[in-house]
Amino acid sequence: MYRILIVEDDQQIAELLSNHLDKYGYEPVVTQQFDAIDQAFEQVMPHLVLLDVNLPKFDGYYWCKQIRRISSCPIIFISARIGELDQVMAMEYGGDDFVTKPFYYDVIVAKVKSQIRRSYGELSIGATAERKVHFHGVTFFPERPELHYGQQKLTLMKKEADLLDLLINKYPRTVKREKIFERMWDEKEFINENTLNVNVARLRKKFTELGIENAIETVKGMGYRLNASWNEVDKE
Repeated sequence: MYRILIVEDDQQIAELLSNHLDKYGYEPVVTQQFDAIDQAFEQVMPHLVLLDVNLPKFDGYYWCKQIRRISSCPIIFISARIGELDQVMAMEYGGDDFVTKPFYYDVIVAKVKSQIRRSYGELSIGATAERKVHFHGVTFFPERPELHYGQQKLTLMKKEADLLDLLINKYPRTVKREKIFERMWDEKEFINENTLNVNVARLRKKFTELGIENAIETVKGMGYRLNASWNEVDKE
């Protein structure tokens, strides 16, 4: 049974979410530790987090960042904020999806199901034995997920790993934006276009941290592809 940590300071919404998820066979856990969400996470060790943005003391973006230091489990933001910037910030801080209030509880369940399936089920990149991908001097471990280059290594967020996995598999071809949406998200109609842009930017930044510039090319009117000219030597 998959555990879902619910971080929502509106008790009525939290209880309704809990009851609805319970009906569908999940194990919801509602926390009131709003000053120590990271500690609550470590106590529960959930498979997924439903995280409100407006919380006492620190907001959901802050707590998402703290959770990302110890886990890459899916995080779905729920918020009354409807601005495009809020959704972009959610992705930048490591969120996997964003749902605005008021929402239909069946939509929440559908999104939870989608993230669980992609992270732990038949669509999970970790559903098989661990892979080790060598690509022009970079070593990519999709199931950890980590990116190694020379003596350096970085941990990727789940969406970053999914994106890189797709770009490597399709190299040297350009991957259309529609195909990326199809691979990374089930319900395209619920995903803002900026969500993909943010994930591409985050993956580019990870390459830059390794000293690799211009690793991902934007092909205008089509999508993205890897520019693997940084190193032709396998550094394993």
